[in-house]
Amino acid sequence: MPKKAGMEAWKKKRRKEYLEKKEFRYYIFCEGQQTEPLYFEGFKRYIEENPIYRDMVLIEIEPCQAETMRVIGMAEQYVKKNKIQKGQIWCVYDKDSFPPKHFNGVEQRAKKLSQDSPDLQYHAAWSNECIEFWFLLHFAYYTSNNHRSEYSSFLSDKFRELGIGKYQKNMKNIFEILMEKGNPKLAIRYAKRIIKDGQGKTPTEIAPGTKVYELVEELARYLPEEIAYLIYE
Repeated sequence: MPKKAGMEAWKKKRRKEYLEKKEFRYYIFCEGQQTEPLYFEGFKRYIEENPIYRDMVLIEIEPCQAETMRVIGMAEQYVKKNKIQKGQIWCVYDKDSFPPKHFNGVEQRAKKLSQDSPDLQYHAAWSNECIEFWFLLHFAYYTSNNHRSEYSSFLSDKFRELGIGKYQKNMKNIFEILMEKGNPKLAIRYAKRIIKDGQGKTPTEIAPGTKVYELVEELARYLPEEIAYLIYE
């Protein structure tokens, strides 16, 4: 066997062994390339530093630079290519100005795929209209349906009040800022209330709204206790 081919086979074997050790597996596909991945990298970083769970939890974050249905399409391709048979697949994406059919379609597709394989569950962690809405819920109960620029402006005002400076996309410490300066428990409570009030409506019709909190609750269970308490009641 050629040396290069042998190395590739060895790598695949080691990866298979590594995956088999991980009982809880999360594959997160983000529409954006930086803002969302940087936020979830915070969870990943602290979970991997937690001696209780670091050998049990696998978190892989894939920046897609793709929107709505293309995000879940890339997730499906990744699952097929890597022969993933167990775990949770999370699609994190925004509404922006994309057609309702495409935005709603991700949640519909996720439900269909989850029915096909009980061990491989797909989830739609959407935000209408953007991830910034989830961020601002850490500071206030907000129900005005505005453009993303308004949400960013709101965050900037809050950040200035707290002495953080202006909110910017792609902030490397956004996880720490929201955990330390905001109120994650309230953010989850607010997000749940909005979803409950929109019961029976499609994601497009719940504006503003977000289901990012569902993924946050999932990952929070593996955080060190001194951080997890900020999220769990």
